[in-house]
Amino acid sequence: MEISKSENKTSVIHEELFRKYLRVLKLARTPTRDEFTKIATVAAAGVLLVGMIGFIIFVGFEHKTMLGF
Repeated sequence: MEISKSENKTSVIHEELFRKYLRVLKLARTPTRDEFTKIATVAAAGVLLVGMIGFIIFVGFEHKTMLGF
């Protein structure tokens, strides 16, 4: 069974990507409690903002006769 050139190129590309991912994982570290708290707070604020916007749109469509549309 012979390996074609395209399969060999794909294998090389996968090996390079794996090395890059491994390098990133070696450089990564666990966030401190303060960093984690800030990230969680910003994410929660974003979720609440998107939820409020969606709720306002929902209420607007549900009560469009009251609003005169």
